[in-house]
Amino acid sequence: MDEKTGLLAGPDGIARCFWHGNLPDYLHYHDHEWGRPVTDDRRLFEKICLEGFQSGLSWLTILRKRENFREAFAGFDIDKIAAFTDEDVERLLGNAGIIRHRGKIVSTINNAKRAREMADEAGSLAAWFWKFEPGPDERPGIVDLAHLRANPTTAVSVRISKELKKRGWSFVGPTTVYAFMQAMGLVNDHLEGCVCREQVEAERNAFKRPK
Repeated sequence: MDEKTGLLAGPDGIARCFWHGNLPDYLHYHDHEWGRPVTDDRRLFEKICLEGFQSGLSWLTILRKRENFREAFAGFDIDKIAAFTDEDVERLLGNAGIIRHRGKIVSTINNAKRAREMADEAGSLAAWFWKFEPGPDERPGIVDLAHLRANPTTAVSVRISKELKKRGWSFVGPTTVYAFMQAMGLVNDHLEGCVCREQVEAERNAFKRPK
């Protein structure tokens, strides 16, 4: 990695954000998912839940267990998870393929109920989250390594976190929320010089925001 730019040449010799470390699965996630705008409620709910599970761990750990999580949590169908019972909690605690943390499992079930309320109110979960998309005046002129290291949270992620907690969500602190925003394309935090930055910016420019 170039310590000044935060860029790392991939196996193809092309510069990218450093954090995938050229691990094949992580590289694929960086190139094809991270930062590209998402409106699908199920994917949004999955991501914010998995970011909660990631707290204290690496995202790579969660990424490599993601299919296990999807199987265990009914494909992150919000209504199905909202109907989970204490028996489901015990079932999940016995599943070695996921992170067996009772608090985070119970939180996911609770958050599904809160997500359904928000989706009913706003028309969709996507519409609720995307209304918080930062405006140009809330974004840096240049996204470089120094900026990202200095800003694990933002004023917007703090606002979203407070609103979610007010609505009864848990495991949604400002750092977790900002990681969600970065991954789901509410911001483009691919570093300057990363091959994906312009691609993602083009997708965001063409993207139809949910109403």
